[in-house]
Amino acid sequence: MQHQQLDSSQQAEISQLFGEVFSVAENAQEGQGISQLAAQLAAIIDQQQVFGFGTYQGQQLVAAIFFTQLLFKPEQPIFMLAPVAVSSEHQGQGIGQALINCGLKQMQQRAVSTVVTYGDPAYYCKFGFAPLSEQVIQAPLRLSMPFGWQGLSLNSAPISPIQQRPSCVAPFSNPVYW
Repeated sequence: MQHQQLDSSQQAEISQLFGEVFSVAENAQEGQGISQLAAQLAAIIDQQQVFGFGTYQGQQLVAAIFFTQLLFKPEQPIFMLAPVAVSSEHQGQGIGQALINCGLKQMQQRAVSTVVTYGDPAYYCKFGFAPLSEQVIQAPLRLSMPFGWQGLSLNSAPISPIQQRPSCVAPFSNPVYW
């Protein structure tokens, strides 16, 4: 297995991976929606506000993650980890965990101070994420399940409160994701 940075030329395979994973895990409609989200994110990978990382087994993409910058004024080094996909055949082998750890190290090397995510606390606590109050960092849009909003400091300092609501990259501006 090899981890590597993704770019927009891999949009089709990224979209296909997310579509297949979420169709199996949820349903075909969810798979189609997340496939479109992944395609939109892949199209705007710029290694500044949007990063993608993937795991390959030979020539096959078996896992992928995205980190997107939350946009504050003034700019803050805060990124969101989402979405994450591991092919159904490769789940339960630690591939997703290894890829997330690799991605977090890459973000730390880029002087990112904080990573937030919106997902299952039981899964993300494995990486050190902890529940994050919106009094500390607000989500870009209203959360349907506030308990899923979590944060991780990458520099060992406590996460500093920010009073303003950030904006996010355009693909995440749809309330359905929140």
